[in-house]
Amino acid sequence: MADFKPKSILIFGGTGTIGRYISNAIAKAQPAFEHVAIFTSEDTVTRKPELIKDLKSKAVKIITGDLSNPEDVKKAYQGVDTVISAVGRNALESQIELFKLAAESGSVKWFFPSEYGTDIEYGPQSANEKPHQLKLKVRKYIRENANGLKYTFVVTGPYADMYFTLTEEIPEAGGFDAENKKAVLVENGERKIGFTTMPDVGKAVVAALQHPTESFDRALIVQSFVIDSKQILKELEKQTGGEPWTVKNYSLDELKEAEKKGW
Repeated sequence: MADFKPKSILIFGGTGTIGRYISNAIAKAQPAFEHVAIFTSEDTVTRKPELIKDLKSKAVKIITGDLSNPEDVKKAYQGVDTVISAVGRNALESQIELFKLAAESGSVKWFFPSEYGTDIEYGPQSANEKPHQLKLKVRKYIRENANGLKYTFVVTGPYADMYFTLTEEIPEAGGFDAENKKAVLVENGERKIGFTTMPDVGKAVVAALQHPTESFDRALIVQSFVIDSKQILKELEKQTGGEPWTVKNYSLDELKEAEKKGW
Protein backbone atom coordinates (compact mmCIF):
# COMPACT_ATOMS: atom_id res chain seq x y z
CA MET A 1 0.00 0.00 0.00
CA ALA A 2 3.05 2.26 0.07
CA ASP A 3 2.34 3.50 -3.46
CA PHE A 4 -1.45 3.57 -3.14
CA LYS A 5 -3.25 6.66 -4.42
CA PRO A 6 -7.07 6.78 -4.39
CA LYS A 7 -8.55 7.02 -7.87
CA SER A 8 -12.17 5.90 -7.58
CA ILE A 9 -14.15 7.24 -4.62
CA LEU A 10 -17.66 6.36 -3.45
CA ILE A 11 -19.41 8.57 -0.88
CA PHE A 12 -22.29 7.50 1.34
CA GLY A 13 -24.37 10.33 2.83
CA GLY A 14 -22.89 12.70 0.29
CA THR A 15 -25.89 15.05 0.25
CA GLY A 16 -26.34 15.30 4.02
CA THR A 17 -25.48 18.02 6.54
CA ILE A 18 -21.73 17.45 6.39
CA GLY A 19 -21.65 15.06 3.46
CA ARG A 20 -22.42 17.79 0.93
CA TYR A 21 -19.30 19.68 2.02
CA ILE A 22 -17.19 16.54 1.73
CA SER A 23 -18.63 15.71 -1.70
CA ASN A 24 -18.03 19.25 -2.93
CA ALA A 25 -14.44 19.33 -1.69
CA ILE A 26 -13.64 15.95 -3.26
CA ALA A 27 -15.27 16.96 -6.55
CA LYS A 28 -13.17 20.16 -6.68
CA ALA A 29 -9.90 18.58 -5.52
CA GLN A 30 -6.74 19.22 -7.51
CA PRO A 31 -5.27 17.08 -8.86
CA ALA A 32 -8.68 15.61 -9.59
CA PHE A 33 -9.63 12.06 -8.66
CA GLU A 34 -10.42 9.90 -11.68
CA HIS A 35 -13.88 8.86 -10.55
CA VAL A 36 -16.17 10.26 -7.83
CA ALA A 37 -19.66 8.94 -7.09
CA ILE A 38 -22.24 9.26 -4.36
CA PHE A 39 -24.60 6.51 -3.27
CA THR A 40 -28.01 7.87 -2.38
CA SER A 41 -31.70 7.01 -2.45
CA GLU A 42 -34.24 7.79 -5.16
CA ASP A 43 -36.09 9.83 -2.54
CA THR A 44 -33.05 12.04 -1.98
CA VAL A 45 -32.68 12.62 -5.71
CA THR A 46 -36.31 13.75 -5.79
CA ARG A 47 -36.07 15.95 -2.68
CA LYS A 48 -32.74 17.62 -3.46
CA PRO A 49 -32.77 18.27 -7.22
CA GLU A 50 -30.58 21.39 -7.11
CA LEU A 51 -27.89 19.70 -5.04
CA ILE A 52 -27.92 16.65 -7.31
CA LYS A 53 -27.72 18.89 -10.38
CA ASP A 54 -24.76 20.74 -8.89
CA LEU A 55 -22.90 17.50 -8.13
CA LYS A 56 -23.53 16.20 -11.63
CA SER A 57 -22.16 19.45 -13.05
CA LYS A 58 -18.91 18.65 -11.22
CA ALA A 59 -18.72 15.20 -12.85
CA VAL A 60 -19.94 13.35 -9.76
CA LYS A 61 -21.81 10.17 -10.67
CA ILE A 62 -25.10 9.61 -8.84
CA ILE A 63 -25.78 5.99 -7.87
CA THR A 64 -29.21 5.28 -6.44
CA GLY A 65 -29.99 2.33 -4.23
CA ASP A 66 -30.95 1.09 -0.80
CA LEU A 67 -28.25 1.34 1.87
CA SER A 68 -29.72 -1.70 3.62
CA ASN A 69 -29.64 -3.84 0.46
CA PRO A 70 -26.29 -5.69 0.22
CA GLU A 71 -26.69 -6.27 -3.50
CA ASP A 72 -27.10 -2.54 -4.16
CA VAL A 73 -23.98 -1.81 -2.12
CA LYS A 74 -21.94 -4.58 -3.77
CA LYS A 75 -22.83 -3.23 -7.18
CA ALA A 76 -21.84 0.30 -6.14
CA TYR A 77 -18.48 -0.97 -4.85
CA GLN A 78 -17.43 -2.36 -8.23
CA GLY A 79 -14.20 -0.68 -9.27
CA VAL A 80 -14.14 1.57 -6.19
CA ASP A 81 -10.89 1.77 -4.20
CA THR A 82 -11.92 4.26 -1.48
CA VAL A 83 -15.17 4.63 0.46
CA ILE A 84 -16.11 7.78 2.35
CA SER A 85 -19.05 7.51 4.74
CA ALA A 86 -20.87 10.62 5.93
CA VAL A 87 -24.09 8.93 7.01
CA GLY A 88 -26.17 10.51 9.76
CA ARG A 89 -26.58 9.14 13.25
CA ASN A 90 -29.64 7.08 12.30
CA ALA A 91 -27.43 5.03 9.94
CA LEU A 92 -24.19 4.84 11.92
CA GLU A 93 -24.54 1.18 12.83
CA SER A 94 -25.16 0.24 9.19
CA GLN A 95 -21.49 1.07 8.56
CA ILE A 96 -20.50 -2.27 10.06
CA GLU A 97 -22.16 -4.01 7.12
CA LEU A 98 -20.76 -1.41 4.70
CA PHE A 99 -17.25 -2.10 6.00
CA LYS A 100 -17.78 -5.86 5.83
CA LEU A 101 -18.94 -5.63 2.22
CA ALA A 102 -16.01 -3.33 1.41
CA ALA A 103 -13.59 -5.92 2.79
CA GLU A 104 -15.23 -8.59 0.62
CA SER A 105 -15.35 -6.46 -2.52
CA GLY A 106 -11.83 -7.12 -3.72
CA SER A 107 -11.45 -3.54 -4.94
CA VAL A 108 -11.96 -1.32 -1.88
CA LYS A 109 -8.66 -0.60 -0.11
CA TRP A 110 -9.56 2.32 2.18
CA PHE A 111 -12.62 3.18 4.28
CA PHE A 112 -13.53 6.40 6.10
CA PRO A 113 -16.40 5.85 8.59
CA SER A 114 -18.65 8.77 9.50
CA GLU A 115 -17.02 10.70 12.37
CA TYR A 116 -16.48 14.43 11.72
CA GLY A 117 -17.41 15.56 15.21
CA THR A 118 -16.46 15.22 18.86
CA ASP A 119 -13.42 13.09 19.67
CA ILE A 120 -15.13 9.94 20.96
CA GLU A 121 -11.88 8.70 22.53
CA TYR A 122 -10.82 12.02 24.07
CA GLY A 123 -10.60 10.64 27.60
CA PRO A 124 -11.78 7.89 29.97
CA GLN A 125 -15.25 9.41 30.31
CA SER A 126 -15.78 9.48 26.54
CA ALA A 127 -16.58 5.76 26.49
CA ASN A 128 -19.60 6.34 28.72
CA GLU A 129 -21.18 9.23 26.82
CA LYS A 130 -24.41 8.19 25.12
CA PRO A 131 -23.87 10.07 21.82
CA HIS A 132 -20.58 8.19 21.35
CA GLN A 133 -21.82 4.62 21.63
CA LEU A 134 -22.58 3.81 18.00
CA LYS A 135 -19.39 5.42 16.71
CA LEU A 136 -17.38 3.52 19.32
CA LYS A 137 -19.09 0.29 18.24
CA VAL A 138 -18.19 0.97 14.61
CA ARG A 139 -14.58 1.82 15.49
CA LYS A 140 -14.23 -1.37 17.51
CA TYR A 141 -15.56 -3.51 14.66
CA ILE A 142 -13.29 -1.85 12.11
CA ARG A 143 -10.16 -2.24 14.21
CA GLU A 144 -10.90 -5.88 14.96
CA ASN A 145 -11.89 -6.83 11.41
CA ALA A 146 -9.77 -4.65 9.13
CA ASN A 147 -7.63 -7.54 7.84
CA GLY A 148 -5.64 -5.28 5.56
CA LEU A 149 -8.45 -2.89 4.64
CA LYS A 150 -7.13 0.54 5.58
CA TYR A 151 -9.28 2.99 7.54
CA THR A 152 -9.16 6.59 8.73
CA PHE A 153 -11.24 8.41 11.35
CA VAL A 154 -11.48 12.16 10.67
CA VAL A 155 -12.23 13.94 13.97
CA THR A 156 -13.12 17.62 13.70
CA GLY A 157 -14.76 18.72 16.93
CA PRO A 158 -17.98 20.77 16.74
CA TYR A 159 -18.88 22.49 13.48
CA ALA A 160 -18.36 26.22 13.96
CA ASP A 161 -21.16 26.96 11.47
CA MET A 162 -23.72 25.18 13.64
CA TYR A 163 -22.39 26.19 17.06
CA PHE A 164 -23.12 29.88 16.55
CA THR A 165 -26.87 29.29 16.59
CA LEU A 166 -29.19 28.26 19.40
CA THR A 167 -30.97 24.96 18.89
CA GLU A 168 -34.45 24.35 20.21
CA GLU A 169 -33.71 20.64 20.57
CA ILE A 170 -30.82 21.01 23.02
CA PRO A 171 -30.46 24.64 24.20
CA GLU A 172 -28.18 23.35 26.98
CA ALA A 173 -25.49 22.81 24.33
CA GLY A 174 -25.00 26.57 24.15
CA GLY A 175 -25.10 28.97 21.27
CA PHE A 176 -25.86 32.51 20.20
CA ASP A 177 -28.88 34.43 18.90
CA ALA A 178 -27.55 37.61 17.30
CA GLU A 179 -30.98 38.91 16.31
CA ASN A 180 -32.23 38.93 19.91
CA LYS A 181 -28.80 39.43 21.49
CA LYS A 182 -29.04 36.30 23.63
CA ALA A 183 -26.35 33.77 24.49
CA VAL A 184 -26.33 30.41 26.24
CA LEU A 185 -23.02 29.33 27.77
CA VAL A 186 -22.01 25.99 29.25
CA GLU A 187 -20.59 26.53 32.75
CA ASN A 188 -18.72 29.85 32.75
CA GLY A 189 -17.98 29.76 29.04
CA GLU A 190 -14.22 29.71 29.55
CA ARG A 191 -13.51 26.17 28.36
CA LYS A 192 -11.43 26.19 25.17
CA ILE A 193 -13.04 24.37 22.24
CA GLY A 194 -11.47 23.33 18.96
CA PHE A 195 -13.90 24.10 16.11
CA THR A 196 -13.86 23.18 12.45
CA THR A 197 -15.90 24.95 9.81
CA MET A 198 -17.96 22.69 7.57
CA PRO A 199 -16.02 23.62 4.40
CA ASP A 200 -12.81 22.83 6.30
CA VAL A 201 -14.16 19.35 7.13
CA GLY A 202 -14.30 18.72 3.39
CA LYS A 203 -10.78 20.08 2.96
CA ALA A 204 -9.53 17.83 5.77
CA VAL A 205 -10.95 14.73 4.08
CA VAL A 206 -9.31 15.72 0.79
CA ALA A 207 -5.99 16.32 2.58
CA ALA A 208 -6.22 12.83 4.08
CA LEU A 209 -6.97 11.34 0.65
CA GLN A 210 -3.94 13.12 -0.77
CA HIS A 211 -1.67 11.73 1.97
CA PRO A 212 -2.63 8.04 2.29
CA THR A 213 0.43 6.70 4.10
CA GLU A 214 0.22 9.37 6.80
CA SER A 215 -3.53 8.81 7.20
CA PHE A 216 -3.88 5.02 7.23
CA ASP A 217 -5.22 3.26 10.33
CA ARG A 218 -5.47 6.23 12.65
CA ALA A 219 -7.66 9.07 13.88
CA LEU A 220 -6.80 12.42 12.32
CA ILE A 221 -7.73 15.23 14.69
CA VAL A 222 -8.16 18.57 12.93
CA GLN A 223 -9.53 22.00 13.79
CA SER A 224 -9.95 25.37 12.13
CA PHE A 225 -9.44 27.38 15.32
CA VAL A 226 -9.60 27.21 19.13
CA ILE A 227 -11.69 29.64 21.17
CA ASP A 228 -13.94 29.79 24.23
CA SER A 229 -17.57 30.88 24.38
CA LYS A 230 -16.81 34.05 26.34
CA GLN A 231 -14.46 35.21 23.61
CA ILE A 232 -17.13 34.55 21.00
CA LEU A 233 -19.71 36.46 23.05
CA LYS A 234 -17.36 39.40 23.48
CA GLU A 235 -16.80 39.64 19.73
CA LEU A 236 -20.51 39.29 18.94
CA GLU A 237 -21.37 42.05 21.42
CA LYS A 238 -18.77 44.25 19.74
CA GLN A 239 -20.18 43.50 16.28
CA THR A 240 -23.77 44.25 17.34
CA GLY A 241 -23.31 47.68 18.87
CA GLY A 242 -21.34 47.02 22.04
CA GLU A 243 -24.24 46.51 24.45
CA PRO A 244 -24.16 43.44 26.75
CA TRP A 245 -26.26 40.48 25.66
CA THR A 246 -28.66 38.51 27.84
CA VAL A 247 -26.74 35.44 29.00
CA LYS A 248 -28.01 32.15 30.41
CA ASN A 249 -25.68 29.49 31.80
CA TYR A 250 -26.19 25.74 31.95
CA SER A 251 -24.05 23.33 33.93
CA LEU A 252 -22.14 20.51 32.28
CA ASP A 253 -24.37 18.03 34.10
CA GLU A 254 -27.46 19.69 32.60
CA LEU A 255 -25.92 19.38 29.14
CA LYS A 256 -25.11 15.70 29.66
CA GLU A 257 -28.66 15.01 30.81
CA ALA A 258 -30.08 16.80 27.78
CA GLU A 259 -27.82 14.77 25.48
CA LYS A 260 -29.06 11.54 27.04
CA LYS A 261 -32.65 12.52 26.34
CA GLY A 262 -31.79 13.70 22.83
CA TRP A 263 -30.20 10.40 21.95
